[in-house]
Amino acid sequence: MSMQPPHMLLALSDGPRALADAACLQIFSPLLRQLPKTNRRHSVMVLPGFLGDDRGNGPLIRYLRHLGYTATGWRQGRNLGPESFTEESLTAAIEPLIEAGDGKVSLVGHSLGGIYAREIARMRPENIHQVITLGSPFGKGHQDASHASRLYRRLNPHPDVRDDDSLNTPPPVPTTAIYTKADGVVNWRTSLQQGDDHDVHNIEVAGSHIGLNLNAAVWFWIARKLAAI
Repeated sequence: MSMQPPHMLLALSDGPRALADAACLQIFSPLLRQLPKTNRRHSVMVLPGFLGDDRGNGPLIRYLRHLGYTATGWRQGRNLGPESFTEESLTAAIEPLIEAGDGKVSLVGHSLGGIYAREIARMRPENIHQVITLGSPFGKGHQDASHASRLYRRLNPHPDVRDDDSLNTPPPVPTTAIYTKADGVVNWRTSLQQGDDHDVHNIEVAGSHIGLNLNAAVWFWIARKLAAI
């Protein structure tokens, strides 16, 4: 089953709407900083979306540190797809976080970064507290449901051998998918998790795809989900 990318009007407006998301975040930031801080050793890695890097996730990482978490980016440079890093280098970046925490780490992934986060949790569930994805297109029919698909395939010419069912199946850890129906990059339906397991959640927010990592509602839900562990 294939899905169509978002309407072109959503795609063209996603960037400007991301600026609006960031502006709203500035307004609500004082309230977000009043949320309870963690009193536990809890590490968090934030993985960027396609073409993104740790600098783009800097505000979110600093916010999580403010709440008392040992938070870092993925430290793999710009995310150009699986051909831009190795499994070994990503594993090496996670190990210090596992040691700094209580033997586990929570993963927050924006878009493509969320797909990586789910796969890491699938391979190493014993080391992962939970996964939170932000507009990540792991659902059935995702291959052609994104306006970034053509560029992604050009930068990563070797096809992904995993099928839709494999990607769509939640990893064996608590998993939350945050999405927006106004997504201008990926079809929002591919960011929804399937099943009725009590550890599998979908949360809708208002906003753009590009700005999900700078969205006040997203920050609220990330803080709430991390605190629940």
